[in-house]
Amino acid sequence: MWLIKRLNIYILFFLCSCGGAQDSTIPIPDFFEKAEKTSFKLSPDGSKIAYLGLEDHCRNIFVLDIVNPDSSKQLTYQDNMNVQYFFWATNDSIVYSNSQSFEDSLRLYTIDVRYELSKPLIPVDDHQIRWLNTSRAFGGNILALMNRRDSSVFDLYRIRLDGTGSTLIDQNPGNFSSWFASNDGKVRLVMSSDSVEETFWYRVEEGMPFINVIKTDFESTIFPLGPVRGNVNSMYALSNMGRDKLALVEMEIQYGRETKVILADQDADVNREGYFFSHEEPLFSTVYKNHKEVVIHNPKLAQIYRYIRKKFSDYSIDVLDVDSMFNTVIFKTYTDRNPGSIYYYHVAKDKVVELTAQNPKLSGKSLGQMKEVSYYSRDGRTIKGYLTYPLKEQKSYPVVVLVHDGPNRRDVWGFNAEVQFLANRGYAVFQVNYRGSTGFGKEFFTAGFKQWGGEIQNDISDGVTWLIHQGIADKTRIAIMGAGFGGYSALYAACFNPTLYKCAISSSGYINLFTYFKEIPPYYQQYLKLYHRIIGNPTKEYELFKAISPLFHAEKVSIPILFFQGGKDKHSSVTDANQFIQKVKNRDVPVRYVYKEEEGKRFRKAENIIEYYQEVEAFLASYLN
Repeated sequence: MWLIKRLNIYILFFLCSCGGAQDSTIPIPDFFEKAEKTSFKLSPDGSKIAYLGLEDHCRNIFVLDIVNPDSSKQLTYQDNMNVQYFFWATNDSIVYSNSQSFEDSLRLYTIDVRYELSKPLIPVDDHQIRWLNTSRAFGGNILALMNRRDSSVFDLYRIRLDGTGSTLIDQNPGNFSSWFASNDGKVRLVMSSDSVEETFWYRVEEGMPFINVIKTDFESTIFPLGPVRGNVNSMYALSNMGRDKLALVEMEIQYGRETKVILADQDADVNREGYFFSHEEPLFSTVYKNHKEVVIHNPKLAQIYRYIRKKFSDYSIDVLDVDSMFNTVIFKTYTDRNPGSIYYYHVAKDKVVELTAQNPKLSGKSLGQMKEVSYYSRDGRTIKGYLTYPLKEQKSYPVVVLVHDGPNRRDVWGFNAEVQFLANRGYAVFQVNYRGSTGFGKEFFTAGFKQWGGEIQNDISDGVTWLIHQGIADKTRIAIMGAGFGGYSALYAACFNPTLYKCAISSSGYINLFTYFKEIPPYYQQYLKLYHRIIGNPTKEYELFKAISPLFHAEKVSIPILFFQGGKDKHSSVTDANQFIQKVKNRDVPVRYVYKEEEGKRFRKAENIIEYYQEVEAFLASYLN
């Protein structure tokens, strides 16, 4: 019956959508077309660009020679496994892996770009690897963290690029969570954490004991970016010590003190991008306001950026990579209605070349405009978000409230395929940066602690109420949708705010927060205390967890639910999902349950992604028309 009903809905939807004729319904696959070329990275001298491209249905490494184009070539030839990531170790060598992080056995290789010779760096083993703040070679070695000795602890190693193995540099005493390389390839700074307090430890040379130089609480943060040029005892960092917003600063490590504030903004955090280890300096910084704002620090890059800015004046521009000599810059252009392209600019040739269009199938298509909005929550806090309108203007709109995951993430202005798909189907799309979202300072972030089922959900509800009062939303046609925490919010709304919404869509939403804590992997156990601060303690706050876990309130659900679940999702168990769905079905509430055994928290396979949005399209058309 569902299939017949869905086919009828598809036919109806193409004729009319949400009360009016749809000028141009774009096929679902066109929104989610993946680029064949990805992960563009410059060689240290800027003469070559390596990237991942498709060959034999697998992602392999290709090299574009900018100086001698005839020397461009395919570098790897895997036909049964994707290259997952890679980086340039030197001008002539690339390190790559075809292992999925935290899922498969570790397989790590190096390949000589000139002679196309590949060799394993370490034996295949069932452990994980983490890279330090830089991915590059120092004297024929690369630095890495591996949990080879203990699955819950990562020790520091030097891995030799000649394939002769690795050497243990430092054994983790158990609480070191991050290690930072100096510009000479030695590790002088580490961070330990009990997840609530973070302590930075410094030593003058390897082999010497670490001493405590900085301590932060769970509200204050220091993000080391990298060393200051020519000074192993100084670093650039993002810090909100003594301030609400993260600022770009210079610090003396051995004394644990700031010596200079390079960039601070009173309205938003400075983002973690723009520092390049090859230059040993932050070349630029960015801050999210209405749009992403870019501040260039380096005079050479500033000149190049001005040139690019003139050629792409109508676009936002992200600098993706810069070589050590400013010979070449890789950058991305985009708007809210255009996914844009990735280009490189070669200074000597004074030439801008397109490397790939992000989604050519959407070229020339009319898409919805994304606008920043703000409103007051019930307790007087300013909440910001984004509203994307469908092309067809009308008195009021059916609305999809699209809740971001996290909650310690945020929505930003720019091209969003999911948002544009929904807008193309005739819905206004409302994205809320509720309290607990990042980028707005530590006070706003910590205001979301222990508010998963409280003020965070109120912020979302208050935004919907604001839309109704503004005459933007048709109060009889509002849906809530999300994945992860967004899916949890959708299920929470179905349980506790059913009169506000017509239907809810959850993708791997957290159903049982007791299970969420049980499934935290061993290498995240050090963050357990922070989880207790952010969410709560399931042992000490049993009643709180029961009160805000949708599984225990399924009897309150009275609106239709579309529910997606991946069999490999580590945060929401299939058992809990089945129990919740059965409880809702027992009350004769319409439920559509889509289970994919091979998927995790988010669907990754192309055919499953398309099916996902087909289900979303049919479901929304059924209940919001």
